[in-house]
Amino acid sequence: MSSWVAGFRSAVISPYEQIKLNESRSFADQTVRQVLRMAGGGTQVRVRLTNRYGVAPLVVGAARLALRKNADEIVAESDAPLLFEGRDRLVIPAGAEAVSDPIDLAVTAGTDLLLSLYLPESTGLATFSHEPAEIAYVTNGNETAAASLTLSEEVPARFFVTGIDVRAESSVTVAFGDSWFEGVGTTLGANHRSVDYFNERLTDGWAVNQGIAGNRLLSTEIGESGLARFDRDVRAVPGATRVLVNFGINDLILGAMAGQPPATAAELIAGFTELAERAHAAGLVIHAATIGPYAGCVYPGMPIEETLPTRRAVNEWLRGTDVFDGVFDVAAAVADPERPDFIRPEFDSGDGMHLNDAGAHAMAATMPVD
Repeated sequence: MSSWVAGFRSAVISPYEQIKLNESRSFADQTVRQVLRMAGGGTQVRVRLTNRYGVAPLVVGAARLALRKNADEIVAESDAPLLFEGRDRLVIPAGAEAVSDPIDLAVTAGTDLLLSLYLPESTGLATFSHEPAEIAYVTNGNETAAASLTLSEEVPARFFVTGIDVRAESSVTVAFGDSWFEGVGTTLGANHRSVDYFNERLTDGWAVNQGIAGNRLLSTEIGESGLARFDRDVRAVPGATRVLVNFGINDLILGAMAGQPPATAAELIAGFTELAERAHAAGLVIHAATIGPYAGCVYPGMPIEETLPTRRAVNEWLRGTDVFDGVFDVAAAVADPERPDFIRPEFDSGDGMHLNDAGAHAMAATMPVD
């Protein structure tokens, strides 16, 4: 019997954080049309909107959903209004979320949908996904029903949306982690993230992407910590039966942007152990990735040399521990054999700490399908 399960997810952050990789923005009397690639399909869909980190109510004057034809152009015959408890206008209080009424729209894995939101009043800085490897189209006025937008601006972020549920019979894997899941370094708009390639390998169910670039397992910013957001972004995902975890690089080096010390091996091991225990308590199977190489990081001010021994120690523990149901060795798969703290040149996006399309493909090959 079919039920509501997650067919698409997009993890969001606050626009008011100290550590930033990308800036949010506000909207007023504008339409935002966003590309949402479905990981799995079903006979009906419902959309999840958010004002989780807003400081004022969010007014949505109109919302529509359609199949994507090309760029910002919709398949006109598929276009349908989104209603919320029967109403086409929605006010989401600060800190709250909303789920649309179901609409009959058959979608399959790999379907691109276009979500159009008209935001008539000033929104303040938007709750957003800051590095989704996809674009949003922004134009003035209410063009939610337009076949294609007039003079649209392209913005590499997502705003006010956390997911789409589908009516289906399926199990869902949650890819939970950082930029190596979200897709930084891969081709914009090409759906070449590691999670996308992983979905091509799955024959039973699908995986939704809850990666946040810069996210840390132990510390807030960028985004709430992995431990803090686990209940919402994994446990509460409808249909979730498994979770794949990729954390560690940011715990070791990102805090330097705010004058914070790196995590220790003992702290990371304790955090990973807690995550495994909480997943098992929720009845979820959990697999963890080894921490990838980053010695070639080109960004100044990062504590690279001093944290590499911690990375090696945690990876040694990961490879030998039984607290997880399995460990997938991403580090070994993408490391330069001659310099194992560095990414292989053919997999390096160019910044020494992110994977390009080929690297994301190699990472996906390590991720367990059952």
